[in-house]
This record gives sequence, structure tokens and C-alpha cells, in this order.
Amino acid sequence: MPATPAEPRRKRVALVIGAGSVKCAAALGVQQVLEREGIPIDLLVGCSAGSLFAALLARGESAASAIDITRRLWTKELTSRSDRRALAALAFPRLFGFDSRFGMRDDRLIGERLADAYGEQRIEGGRVPLFITATDFATGEQVTASSGRVVDAIRASIAIPFVFRPWPLGERLCVDGFLSDPMPVGVAIREGADIVVAVGFESPYQERVTSAGRFAFQVSSIMTNNLLKASFAFHQLAHHDEIVAIVPKFRERVRLFDTGKIDMIVEDGARAAEEQVPYLRRLMASHGG
Repeated sequence: MPATPAEPRRKRVALVIGAGSVKCAAALGVQQVLEREGIPIDLLVGCSAGSLFAALLARGESAASAIDITRRLWTKELTSRSDRRALAALAFPRLFGFDSRFGMRDDRLIGERLADAYGEQRIEGGRVPLFITATDFATGEQVTASSGRVVDAIRASIAIPFVFRPWPLGERLCVDGFLSDPMPVGVAIREGADIVVAVGFESPYQERVTSAGRFAFQVSSIMTNNLLKASFAFHQLAHHDEIVAIVPKFRERVRLFDTGKIDMIVEDGARAAEEQVPYLRRLMASHGG
């Protein structure tokens, strides 16, 4: 009697949420579209602010709950207090001991809010496998956290240079994940994803450069956008069929702490995902999904 042919294995789908401040909430809209279409998420990768949402989705939070948590967590107050000792070290480095743990803003509030939002949640304890990326400050290499406290991994991943001090992950001192790759598609591929839904964001350029801070953000935007384009180009060249790039276009300009626009951000993320649904269906069918 001939053996019954085995059913084709369902391909693993990854949702990668790149760097993009509060714009990363668009991934919630993307997730809603995937769920409606019956496309399960088998692993999540988050970079910089994308790690905030990847961690919430990994533990099974609804979009409404994630939006509420974000509104409480991500506000302008996070950067409102200066770190006086750091500023003194900047002015008098020998006297106050300037070192690699420099950040101009007091980060105690962000630590408190991350603890309130994520508590003792562990990366390896979610409903969906989770990976959070940061950047090794000593070498510039990408650091991928796949275990340990979510709070520590997120804090390292959002350590904006000059703003928040670098944060240790194990033996490595880390800064913002966007510095090594604002769209870490490679992590999802290495972890066995067959189809990668990559949600990326272009950083807005400054309308006017009127301060050192705006100058720094302009430089950061140039670097981030070029890295994003290079990352997409490389991965689409190497894995053309498997990468579904979603770069939402927002109806209004979205700034770093524009949580008041989060409903619009989620809607625009869902709309961008809708445009990819026909291709996603074909891709899943061609892969035996």
C-alpha cells in the first residue's frame, strides 16, 4: 500500500517591527490585518521603539490594551529632566569622570515606566518567540536578546545616543538598535522564518535646524533612513520572495512623542498592510500555507 504523502509544512511567518518611535504602533494595525486574514505570527522581532510593541504582542496584548499602555508609557516627560552629573561631566570630563555611560537625560522615569508596563516579563516566556535587538557600543555589532528580562532588553534597544545612557545586556554595553540595523530582517531569517512581514519607518527630517538637538536628530534621520533603504535592498536581493515590506505613509506628520495620534497611526498601519494582502495570500499559497 503506497504511503500517504505528508502534508506540506506550514511556513513560519515573522513580524519584524523596525525603529520609528511612536510610529511603531502601526504594527498593531498590521497585526490586526494578519489575524483577520488567518495568517499566524510565529515569531516577533523588535528594534528600538519597535521592541515596545513586539514585547506587547508576544505576551498576547490586544491592540486596544497596547495602545493604552503606550499612551501611559511614551510621553514627553521621559526626556524632560536633565542628568546634571552627566552635563557636568560633559563640561568638566576629568573632574566628573566622563565615560561611555553618558546620557544627557535622567532615565529614572523611563525605567519606572518600563517596569510598570512589563514588570518581570521575560523574553523567553511569551506566547510567541520574541527577539529584541540593540547595538554593542564598543564594537557596533548587532546584539540580539532572546532571553532575560524584557525591561532590560527594551531599555538597551531604545538607548538613543546622547539622550539616554547606554544599557548593559550581559557583558555588553548597548545603545539603540537602529544604529546597527533599523529593520532587523536578518534576525528573523536566521531564526527560521520563511516569510518576513517587515514594518519599517522613515525618520522625519527637521523642518528647521535651530538647535544642537535638532541638528543631532537631522543627522540621525539621514543615517537611519539610509540604513533602512540599504537593509531592505540587501535582504530583498538575497531573499526576494520572502520579504514583504510595509512602510506606512501617515496622513499627518508624526513626531517622537505624538501618542495623541496613535489611533491614526494604527489605522494607517492597517491600510498599508491591506495593500499587501493579495501578495501575502499568493505568497502563503505558493509556500504551501
